[in-house]
Amino acid sequence: MVKKTKAQAEQTRQEIITAARLVFYERGVSRTSLEKVARAAGVTRGAVYWHFANKAALFFAMREEPLKMLEKASAHLASPDLADPLDAIEAFLLEFFTLLETSPLLRRTFEIMLLRCEYVDEFAPVLVEVNKPFLGFLAKLRSAYATAAEKEFMRPGLEPEAMAYDTLSFTTGLFNNWLAGVAGDELRGRTPAMIRSHLALRRGD
Repeated sequence: MVKKTKAQAEQTRQEIITAARLVFYERGVSRTSLEKVARAAGVTRGAVYWHFANKAALFFAMREEPLKMLEKASAHLASPDLADPLDAIEAFLLEFFTLLETSPLLRRTFEIMLLRCEYVDEFAPVLVEVNKPFLGFLAKLRSAYATAAEKEFMRPGLEPEAMAYDTLSFTTGLFNNWLAGVAGDELRGRTPAMIRSHLALRRGD
């Protein structure tokens, strides 16, 4: 048997991840076996196990590229180019929903995570990891709102901690409704204006 090069092994790994994303989406995570993924990828089950110890490991690998996209977008929250932290929050939210609109990879991955996966049995511990990006977003919101209050960009009387939780709730609610809708529906068309209105309510005079 000819030994694969590092590049060939990585290509096989990516093909398995691509196949898993397709099968997870079509069948749901709980009804997907690694054997089904192997067939979809055109490789042996042994090849799948060589790259991934179990289905949870493959699930995490499926998230890697989309999460990198979000990390890049979240750089707005600490951008030195935006003096007003409220502008930074707005810029991030606008880019996040633009990415959902324009990136099938990101959209499908989130649909799998939120709509096609049951976090029970072997996947119960996975939920903790899935929630980490949201907790990281909350921490960045806390910091941004605290800075906005300190620099007097935020309307007096608003408490940064409460505003951080409020924006997290606004974002996750809009996000879940956005995913449940269809492309081009009224909610998706209104999303940018809703984001701007949400931040406008927090701005000072």
